[in-house]
Amino acid sequence: MTSSTATLNNNGTHGNGSRCCGFGASANWSIANIVAMVIGFVLFWPLGLFVLYWILKGRNVMDLRGHLAEKWSRFKGNDSSEASGTDNQIFNEYQQTQFDRIREIKDEIKERARRFTEFRSDAKRRADEEEFRRFMDDSPS
Repeated sequence: MTSSTATLNNNGTHGNGSRCCGFGASANWSIANIVAMVIGFVLFWPLGLFVLYWILKGRNVMDLRGHLAEKWSRFKGNDSSEASGTDNQIFNEYQQTQFDRIREIKDEIKERARRFTEFRSDAKRRADEEEFRRFMDDSPS
């Protein structure tokens, strides 16, 4: 077939320059990406589908780890945007002061939680000790 609508060039376009596959036309079909997709399907099929989606979006699988690490960091609240500032030095100082206050409050809450856990542990031990003493006093020798 020599019709330009029936042939597909290597760059994902027809002979007349129009895209053929919309979503997957910019796909990145490298050997590493294909291998990662196959391994993803073998291990856990939703993982394979996610890798396939990643490839169809035109991205490299090697970039996936960094992207997921960044998303996880944002999810955990370790967003690195704290360090990003503006060209206004006063605002940057104010912003840093607020971040420091938040960090101090978080640390204080963690310390209180640790102390409360320790208090409950001691209270449980005292209650167990009292119960054991009553048992020993009440039991005939």
